[in-house]
Amino acid sequence: MKLLLKSATILDKHSAYNNKKLDILIENGIIKKIGEDIKSKVDKVITEKNLHVSRGWFDSSVSFGEPGFEERETISNGLDTAAKSGFTSIALNPNTYPIIDNNGAITSVKSKAAHHPVKMFPTGALTIKSEGVDLAELFDMKQGGAIAFGDYKRAVRNPNLLKIALQYAQNFNALVQSFPQEDRIAGKGMVNEEQNSTSLGLKGIPNLAEELQITRDLYLLEYTGGKLHIPTISTKKSVDLIKEAKKKGLDVSCSVAIHNLIFTDELLQDFDTNAKVLPPLRTKKDIKALIKGLKDGTIDMVTSDHTPIDTEHKKVEFDNALYGTIGLESAFGALNMIFSTEEVVEMLSRGKQRFGLEDIEIKEGNPADLSLFIPNEKYEFTEADISSTSKNSIFKGHQLKGKALGIVTKAGDFGL
Repeated sequence: MKLLLKSATILDKHSAYNNKKLDILIENGIIKKIGEDIKSKVDKVITEKNLHVSRGWFDSSVSFGEPGFEERETISNGLDTAAKSGFTSIALNPNTYPIIDNNGAITSVKSKAAHHPVKMFPTGALTIKSEGVDLAELFDMKQGGAIAFGDYKRAVRNPNLLKIALQYAQNFNALVQSFPQEDRIAGKGMVNEEQNSTSLGLKGIPNLAEELQITRDLYLLEYTGGKLHIPTISTKKSVDLIKEAKKKGLDVSCSVAIHNLIFTDELLQDFDTNAKVLPPLRTKKDIKALIKGLKDGTIDMVTSDHTPIDTEHKKVEFDNALYGTIGLESAFGALNMIFSTEEVVEMLSRGKQRFGLEDIEIKEGNPADLSLFIPNEKYEFTEADISSTSKNSIFKGHQLKGKALGIVTKAGDFGL
């Protein structure tokens, strides 16, 4: 199949074509020619006003539902949603039923995504059933295609277990994830412990719960060596701790959820359960530090932390609602409200290397791995913008800027 992208502004700071408006000819998934006014007989022509193209975007923390929670999201529709949202690759969290904690489970979910234009890379559970007692079959899952190991939104309570995991994983160069929350400090908290939690009568999770866990994990990493990834940090002190660890030469990375860059705990005034997320929404001071940490490289990547939750578990009293918001569809538009478009596309692709994935330059002869988007359109995000089966978006009713159009990869195009 031959595809022609007409008058596309290329945003790829490592490419010779960066910031140039050119045509891109793609044949059987390979970029055949980049130039002005390309003439060729093709199967499809993409012409959009103010069309932009960048390296394919990657999301390091995406949950679907299949197997076990198909009413929330299937792999098929989840990948379609990712493609429409501009993502060419995603890391799938293991929070399914059963938990993805063995080679067979890795193989099973991979097979369901085998021919989709979006590449889906499973994250295996760190412990059996994510119960935090015994290590799962890490090496076998790595052989099956797992790109990292972690218990989604579940802290490793036993420090010796994390120590052993970091030591063992070095034998096959695996990345270990540790969710940053000390549960014994967090207790039964649900939101940020601050003035708002008190006024709303909701139990709070103090910053200390996150920062104490990160401090412990960094000490363990310094002792064991290995590779550690801390997903979705949310406080100023967490940024400072990781910055210092990197100065020491520790092999640590971290991410931040996009909604934690946008919203403070003031959003909870209406008890909207879509704003019940983990880690919780924090304060303006924390957001300022997170944004600065992204810009200076302390925070390695952003994630939508896409978590579909069905209506039955969201439209209930705040105390009983499950944590999580969907975020794939709103990711680009939300980031584009607070960063330049050039910064946004770089942030959405720079996590690939940490997870051992190929980051393909926009260049003649290379396989296509492209995200297509329009950067300047402002609009109110509504349910009509949601492709996910579950509609639990924290961004509903909020202004966004820029829309993804779809993707082009070696496996095909989608959303165009």
